[in-house]
Amino acid sequence: MSILDSKIPAGPLADKWKNHKDHMNLVAPNNRDKIDIIVVGTGLAGGSAAATLAEQGYNVKAFCYQDSPRRAHSIAAQGGINAAKNYQGDGDSTYRLFYDTIKGGDYRAREANVYRLAEVSANIIDQCVAQGVPFGREYGGQLDNRSFGGVQVKRTFYAKGQTGQQLLLGAYSALSRQIGKGRVKMYNRHEMMELVIVDGKARGIIARNLVTGEIEKHSAHAVVIASGGYGNVYFLSTNAMGSNVSAAWKIHKKGAFFANPCYVQIHPTCIPVHGTQQSKLTLMSESLRNSGRIWVPKKLEDAQAIREGKLRPENIKEEDRDYYLERRYPAFGNLVPRDVASRAAKERCDAGFGIENNDTQEGVYLDFSTEIMKKGREAAIEKNIHNPSDKQIYDLGKAWVEEKYGNLFQMYEKITADDPYKTPMKIYPAVHYTMGGVWVDYNLMSTIPGCFVIGEANFSDHGANRLGASALMQGLADGYFVLPYTIADYLSADIRTGAIPTDSAEFDAAEKEIQDKVNFFINNNGTHSVDYFHKKLGHIMWNKVGMGRTPEGLKEAIKEIEEVRNDFWKNVKVPGETNGMNPELEKAFRVADFLELGQLMAKDALERNESCGGHFREDHATPEGEAERDDANYKYVAAWEYKGGDINAEVLHKEELVYENIEVKTRSYK
Repeated sequence: MSILDSKIPAGPLADKWKNHKDHMNLVAPNNRDKIDIIVVGTGLAGGSAAATLAEQGYNVKAFCYQDSPRRAHSIAAQGGINAAKNYQGDGDSTYRLFYDTIKGGDYRAREANVYRLAEVSANIIDQCVAQGVPFGREYGGQLDNRSFGGVQVKRTFYAKGQTGQQLLLGAYSALSRQIGKGRVKMYNRHEMMELVIVDGKARGIIARNLVTGEIEKHSAHAVVIASGGYGNVYFLSTNAMGSNVSAAWKIHKKGAFFANPCYVQIHPTCIPVHGTQQSKLTLMSESLRNSGRIWVPKKLEDAQAIREGKLRPENIKEEDRDYYLERRYPAFGNLVPRDVASRAAKERCDAGFGIENNDTQEGVYLDFSTEIMKKGREAAIEKNIHNPSDKQIYDLGKAWVEEKYGNLFQMYEKITADDPYKTPMKIYPAVHYTMGGVWVDYNLMSTIPGCFVIGEANFSDHGANRLGASALMQGLADGYFVLPYTIADYLSADIRTGAIPTDSAEFDAAEKEIQDKVNFFINNNGTHSVDYFHKKLGHIMWNKVGMGRTPEGLKEAIKEIEEVRNDFWKNVKVPGETNGMNPELEKAFRVADFLELGQLMAKDALERNESCGGHFREDHATPEGEAERDDANYKYVAAWEYKGGDINAEVLHKEELVYENIEVKTRSYK
């Protein structure tokens, strides 16, 4: 029997969350100022949680490694946020959002958590509108919606192509208000280095001041980890350069189980890699798939001519273009889920139809010409322009597209020097998001009492593949509407505890461990930079634990990562001093954690002998090349327990997934 207790409430699915809230313990308002809470990370999940908990009266310490919470990676989200409002009257509902999310995740997520997410989604929009988030609106003033992949309704609210930025500014304004009131103590440019456990409970953290280098001890009655995902284990990803797994990995090594690490989202619409010295990839929003059509040439000779610069894509006739998503998945077309679209692009490029002139010849087109002309004709009719010229139609259509996606087109042109209004965008899949993360129960608490994990840092809501525009939804749902209830249930037993002292043996031991490691890195007389090892790790991960995985490749990856890891500890060179700013020292700690995580990801992928969502095993595919699940043997959450420095010794615990309200069947988007 599994030792994992997910604490899913009994009763009908639609009543679970309401009944659970009705029967949880509370902390009275006059007792909340006796309670201290640490929040690590101030993106959408952490920022909203810190602001809400402080507004309720708790004492909050918030930590971010950036110079301001406004610089959290949530700011980079472009396309939108999902909510079951049904403003379009096209059949959306709480149940349909729940169903689409479960199906999109390839039936590898918890029913109860996903239904709660769908249930509170509508509240998020009301909250954000009240904060002044400038969502896009229709002509009559109503909030507008887009479609995203894997759905057949319009439920995505957006603020042009900068939705994450606007939502983060809303959360930051709420957080700033609490900072101004003294209820939140904000620690910018501080990185969590270790979790401190006292008498079996999370009671604080060790943090490093990234400006002065000082190691600090901070105590609290509960610790909330909201530090985002681990996509940078691949070195090249759409994540911010500083995004890392360290906070989540530190608590894993202290006893928090790490769930489904092999579930990684490869986003289909990113600007292709342009060279071996590149250190960052750029996402082009999934919202562009509303209006763009994805294609490659039908003829191999045309693809080769494009790569050689002898042929322009706009000169290829319509009948010589392969709109492969529309061909393979007519019901959803270009709006299939991300994992499906990414594998389809890889299949075309592997077959020789890639259009990008880079080392791998990997790239496909995202073309807006059809939408520009279609919207131009509609606008001409609205404006009573009879017999408009092609130029008039083009100009009107371009104006419509510019209003919807202007900043995205501008960003693309600045990076590539191509005008996407005239020349199709070049795109290719890249690492974007991680569905795996720290295992949490229904209350968002890890296997360490008092250590809660929210947002992308936990595993809980997206199964094996996240639908577009659902990351912002989960982050704000956890921070605004779930954690403030569930953490109170835990903290209700701490109103008589008093302040947690930092002069205990546990804090001293944790502080010494970090100081010793700092000294090791600075004094290790190595020969290679941190990036040297990070790139080697990323190369192994992308080629063997990336879009297509094989048992042989995964076994090789486990062995090769271990070799890189051993070499890292012998030969890494960290310049600079301990006292003061030292970005290389920051990276050394983060890459040390990535090396351990990468090995566990490969182990998890090898253990899961099926294909599901973002985890695609080439030895478990249908004849058509689609993912082939094994529900009889793998319908579970894989939660790994740390057992010391040998990652191969980690112990697997299984949380069986039970579906009582939805029929488990093979995903089809055809």
